[in-house]
Amino acid sequence: MRHRLAHWATHALIGCAYLSVPVAPAVASLVFWRRRYLLRYRTTMRKTLTHIQALRQGPALHYFRDVAGQVKQVPEHIEGECVQCGNCCMNHQCMFLEPAGAEKFQCGIYHSPLRRWSNCGSFPLHGHDIARYQCPSYYVAGGQGKPVIPIHPVRV
Repeated sequence: MRHRLAHWATHALIGCAYLSVPVAPAVASLVFWRRRYLLRYRTTMRKTLTHIQALRQGPALHYFRDVAGQVKQVPEHIEGECVQCGNCCMNHQCMFLEPAGAEKFQCGIYHSPLRRWSNCGSFPLHGHDIARYQCPSYYVAGGQGKPVIPIHPVRV
């Protein structure tokens, strides 16, 4: 039943997101207090569409199935730290992702209190998240004397 509800909520979210595309720049400007979303209306609309398409590929369902309202019972122990690669931001498709230097990115709404209700605050929830976005810095670590198990090779 919970999985069926998660699928329904995902479809409802995606449908509402597509309906809101024309007003998304104005809403984003008001909610996050950044005029540039409205000043760059067409660019923001294109980014919004790209963002929605990326949400359809798994993050929205992950949010409703694994994050929203769940008690965080993560079976794996995750270690590492963010290196600002931008991979976890839906493989660089998040409309709020901004360049912050050579191959570095930052969240344009990082300090917004609304961000805590997104997938962003829960990354990485488990090894599947790390593998999906090919995160170069987080990894699943073994517990109680078990060896560290990298998801994939870590860049040094």
